[in-house]
Amino acid sequence: MTKRILSLLFICFIYSITTQAQDLPLGDSKKYVIGDIKVTGTTTYNESTVITYTGLKKGDEIYIPGDRLSSIIKKLWDLNLFSDINFYITNVEGNVADLELEITEVPVLQEVRFVGLKKKGERDELIDENDLKPGVKVTENLITTTKNYTENKFRKEGYFNADVNVRTTEVTDTTGTPTNKVNMIVNVDKGDRVKISEIDLVGNEELSDWKLRRQMKNTKQKNFLRFWKRSKFVRDDYQADKENLINKYKEEGYRDARITSDTLIKKGEDDIALKINIEEGNQYYIGDINYLGNVAFSDATLDRVLGLGKGDVYNGVLLDERVQGREPNKTSVANIYQNNGYLFSDIDLVETNVYNDTIDFEIRIVEGKEAYINEIRVTGNDKTKDHVIYREMRTKPGQKYSQENVVATVRELGQLGFFDAENLSPEFKDVDPNSGTLSLEYPVVEAGASQIELQGGYGGGGFIGTLGLSFNNFSLQGIFDKDAYKPIPMGDGQSLSLRAQASTFYQTYSLSFREPWLGGQRPVSLSTSFSYTRQFLFDFVERRADRSRSFDILGVNVGLAKRLTAPDQYVTIQNLVGFQRYDLNNYNTGLFTFGDGFSNNLYYQLGITRDNTYINPIFPTGGSRFSVTAKLTPPYSFWNGVDYGNLENQDEFQLRDDNGNLIDYEGNRVTPENSVPDVQKVDQKKYNWLEFYKIKFAGTWYTNLANFGPSSDLVLRTHTEFGFLGAYNNERGVPPFERFYLGGDGLGAFSLDGRETIQLRGYPNQSVIPIDRPVTTQDDGATIYNKYSLELRYPITLKPAASIYALTFLEAGATYDSFRDYNPFQVNRSAGLGLRIFMPTFGLLGIDFGYGFDEIVGQPGPNGWETHFIIGQQF
Repeated sequence: MTKRILSLLFICFIYSITTQAQDLPLGDSKKYVIGDIKVTGTTTYNESTVITYTGLKKGDEIYIPGDRLSSIIKKLWDLNLFSDINFYITNVEGNVADLELEITEVPVLQEVRFVGLKKKGERDELIDENDLKPGVKVTENLITTTKNYTENKFRKEGYFNADVNVRTTEVTDTTGTPTNKVNMIVNVDKGDRVKISEIDLVGNEELSDWKLRRQMKNTKQKNFLRFWKRSKFVRDDYQADKENLINKYKEEGYRDARITSDTLIKKGEDDIALKINIEEGNQYYIGDINYLGNVAFSDATLDRVLGLGKGDVYNGVLLDERVQGREPNKTSVANIYQNNGYLFSDIDLVETNVYNDTIDFEIRIVEGKEAYINEIRVTGNDKTKDHVIYREMRTKPGQKYSQENVVATVRELGQLGFFDAENLSPEFKDVDPNSGTLSLEYPVVEAGASQIELQGGYGGGGFIGTLGLSFNNFSLQGIFDKDAYKPIPMGDGQSLSLRAQASTFYQTYSLSFREPWLGGQRPVSLSTSFSYTRQFLFDFVERRADRSRSFDILGVNVGLAKRLTAPDQYVTIQNLVGFQRYDLNNYNTGLFTFGDGFSNNLYYQLGITRDNTYINPIFPTGGSRFSVTAKLTPPYSFWNGVDYGNLENQDEFQLRDDNGNLIDYEGNRVTPENSVPDVQKVDQKKYNWLEFYKIKFAGTWYTNLANFGPSSDLVLRTHTEFGFLGAYNNERGVPPFERFYLGGDGLGAFSLDGRETIQLRGYPNQSVIPIDRPVTTQDDGATIYNKYSLELRYPITLKPAASIYALTFLEAGATYDSFRDYNPFQVNRSAGLGLRIFMPTFGLLGIDFGYGFDEIVGQPGPNGWETHFIIGQQF
């Protein structure tokens, strides 16, 4: 019989259960007995499997068309596996009908491409969010959903004119035969972000438009005077800024303030206006505050923590922070419980009465059991030994739980520099409120602690380069264990540094070692170093070094430092004793005249440092660091009986010929009355043992200005420092060593003759000298300096493999010869930008472009742009 095609696709006719008994005729139907059943079309499924799923079998009686076939088609459509489904009668003999089920399977995705998006991360994000993985079924619903989702995503980000077009292309095999696979091409035209031409605030009488708009940190209307903040519309930012606006009202006492409506008005193709209707309500004041359930702390103690009382203007934001705030560095009722063992405490702030303009509150406290730490575990440390980690911990087994100690432990582990500070997050284990116990686990990710130091830059007469090896997690104990060399003994937290530095006018070699926990029981560190340098006289006018005029410097020092517990846990005191020997070879300068001779420098250094910066030592996001150091020599002139003010007139220091006769500078004999001092001998006597004191102060503050997500903090680094070099005996004067040199990248910090080279970007190295000093003596250094710096930092990535952040800076500094000339506001100024890259193997790499706004000696007008390359040195 000729094949008769009867299309039996029925839409919107649904029964929940289909059985043969429930089969009903539809329209002009006729009952048939099923003969053969075949499955045809484009499908990868087994024919018998499909037939079994339909529930049809040979010999069944069905109506054609009928309810049963309609339900089968509905079941197949619901699988979302097919793009076309048809039943056909292929043959009829009597009342027996052969059936053919023709199905076309939905194609699967082979590859997806987003066209029009430049950022790979943006493309990858959309692929994940739309679940566009190879092998997924490419249905019409998937295509429509992808288009709508992508357009809505960009519209939420302010691209109101975003347009997305999705198309698919068939994939064929090598013979050109179509396969059941397609490629998807998603064309994205984001257009430009719409800008906010106006923010219209309606209903605000108590708070001005200006004050409210300031609270909208990321939603700004166009203003040609504000070039640093965009006026683009981003829906998520807008929602957050509306909350900020209401929080401002709460801070001012307007508890009932709310936004009754807000409207987005499209003004043009790329411009919109926002209209926000506000209902302010009344201003409220705090009434009675009662505490319920507090046993561990008295009402008076909690009042002091709260810091708010009856009659104060109601500040809803501050009240929530003071009661329930859990930020570790903030004062709150919740934190005082969390820091004193009450991990399971629950603090609720409840309004109990509102009358007139006053609100009464109850602070309801469920203290729970005091929690004790049962066990401390560390995981992930495959290099650093356990004892190095456990000794730094502020949390101990058997100790009462303290949130403050947990935060301090994370900070200490991050400051070690052995682990990825961005991934330090303690985990609570085996928490049991009934027994009041818990365990703490600190997962760590090892970071490279050893560095090959390659440091270089131009300034101070030429290229300055450093080659060094720094092992910051060294193990002296393993030095004789051949199995510990991987490639060197590691894991005991010790530091070993070998260093060589050279420039046009000096060469330096040094070796240092530090044990941070001497004896292993207390945080007392032992440090020792040995150094040797040879320095040549540099002529800044001729810009060359005279290698026939040099001096050698041999130095050694030993120091002990202890971390204190009072006034707090962040204070360290350091004691250091050192000795340096200076041997001069034809090295005459304007500061002293004995070109051949020696000087000895025996000194004691006392330093006090307070450092509570956190958490990442490469990119601190908060805290501060202060240090005061005093470097002192014995006051020899107090007891050696030398009259330094009259050395030139003493007979033993007069010029004489080979026969011992008094002579003048031209070699002529003179009488004692006309004698001439031998300045070489005078200065040799004056500086045979150096006598001075040096005081330095440095302070650094880190302020988190904004957070744009994980590891995306905008941080302001504020820094100031001051140094003074003085003499016990003014007749003896300040020695020619230990002086301050300002300007440039600060790479001469290891010349080891005691000089301090201070970085001031935007100027050549060591070029900022005291005002009115002759050019010929500019290399003599200064006895006083001050410096100020503002640096804005933003991280690009803080991954263990490489931490990168960008910065901009403003700096100012100056040097002086005496306090008579000292003026902290008469400074050399600079500004610029830079980039830092920290790689565990090489340390910190960086480049700065600084513009000096003031002139330097020998160069009229602003100094202009300077480029500073930094390798291995952190500012």
